[in-house]
Amino acid sequence: MPHSFDRRRFLRQGTLAAVALAAGPGLITACASGGTTASPKAGASSGARRAGGTLRAAFVGGGASETLDFFNGPTPLDLVRARAWHGTLGNLDPTAEYGVRYGVLEAIDVSEDLTTYTLRLRSGVRFTDGSTLTSADVLHSLATLAAGSKLPVFRMASLNFDLAHAKADGDLKVVLPAVRPIADGRLILCQGNFLVVKNGTRTFSTATPTCGPFKLTEFTAGQGAAFTRNDDYYGAALGQGPYLDGLELRSIADSEARAGALTSGAADFVHDLAPVTARTLAADDSVDVVPSRSPYLVGLSFRMNMNVKPFDDERVREAFKLAVDREAMVSTVFYGNATVGNDLPAMGFPDYADGLPQRAHDPEKARALLKAAGAEGMEVVLTTGPETPGMVEAATLYVEDLKKVGVKASLKELPAGQLFADFAAYTRLPLAASYQVPVPALSTYQIGTAGGSPAAFGWKRPEVDALVSNARAQSDAATASRLGTDAQRTLWEEGNTVLPVFKPYLNAQVKGLTGIDADLFEQFPGFSRAALP
Repeated sequence: MPHSFDRRRFLRQGTLAAVALAAGPGLITACASGGTTASPKAGASSGARRAGGTLRAAFVGGGASETLDFFNGPTPLDLVRARAWHGTLGNLDPTAEYGVRYGVLEAIDVSEDLTTYTLRLRSGVRFTDGSTLTSADVLHSLATLAAGSKLPVFRMASLNFDLAHAKADGDLKVVLPAVRPIADGRLILCQGNFLVVKNGTRTFSTATPTCGPFKLTEFTAGQGAAFTRNDDYYGAALGQGPYLDGLELRSIADSEARAGALTSGAADFVHDLAPVTARTLAADDSVDVVPSRSPYLVGLSFRMNMNVKPFDDERVREAFKLAVDREAMVSTVFYGNATVGNDLPAMGFPDYADGLPQRAHDPEKARALLKAAGAEGMEVVLTTGPETPGMVEAATLYVEDLKKVGVKASLKELPAGQLFADFAAYTRLPLAASYQVPVPALSTYQIGTAGGSPAAFGWKRPEVDALVSNARAQSDAATASRLGTDAQRTLWEEGNTVLPVFKPYLNAQVKGLTGIDADLFEQFPGFSRAALP
């Protein structure tokens, strides 16, 4: 079992290092040299993966709300923990056939009419209680647990597949009927978040059987979790690890405290740092700052509520899009380490409409549109919160941009974790900050926009919904792209979302740590292929 972590000692080290971080990288190095360090192992090289050791990783957590029930867990760390613990159906992999890398599945077959998906399981996948993975386990995980979840990441399954009529075909096949013909069902099922637990599992504890890369040995909500290697992991036979003896995941909400844990030697990997924190760390020769790569980027956005005047006027919505200085936001908030957005989510995914013209920063036209709409001098409050690094800073700049075009805008910042806590109240806000995790474009539309979803902030366009459904039903890639682009063009022209920037997850790690990006799904990293220096 990995050594137990001392939360009090760990926080003390993180606090001291956070103070040092504010003072500059020179002091960080001095403080780190006096703490507990992960010294390089004899014989380690940058070109080969070394087996053994316990990797310590820090993430933004959710305090007491953290749970082992990842099907209902509200925090990103809940899913990170679950990915270390349970086997996955698969992950998105742009370099692989059909764009997916399978996990406990061997393949997914699709009927010619695109209405039936057959999941073929690997034989010999074992749970830690000695039982073998069968179709009953996959059916339970999808048709019972995922289908009963209210989290958007799991809604994709029930929105696309008739899970009530899913069935086993022997021990190693699961037949999923699609709700409607879809060509992209593999991408839905292999998002990286569809994980498999044993049939009958309803509650979760350290004793819950797993078929993932690690076995959970310790968990305290708001503090952390400890794992040991699962020697029976199916990926070992495929050369997919795990290489580590153990893994510790620690819950630390503050970006500087996470960075301080890294520089003091109390952590080997830290996730999703604030831009200014990452910029400071970049000057430290003892660590590497590792941004996530496209398409694993987060879109920062502002939603206009079309149920609230004057956002029911298309001219006002266009003015609010033209008002934002995207280049300034990238350079000021993210020090250039971000990408200008074009008011559409899912940049970098194959179905993203990258052929549309880039919307310009045009404050003069924005003023004219507001005047024509009778909205000159309108008052509005933009509500935001520190739900992901850079979110508040981007909202602050946007308020200033709106003031420059004559809008009497002000900012309301809620405490961390409160912006989406009452989601019904959130969807009634006139202007609200948001962020989009990396999911393909048409799936993003279906999850949060189609059918007049509350998350759509008043957008109700059945004809665009139909375009998206039609695009997803095409086996011909060119036809699917044309239809999908048509739908996104309407969103770009008439929609109620200002999406000015895509930011990477700014992660940092000790020198020589390898393999985390090889586990894919970089917004919720896995560690089955990670190796310490």
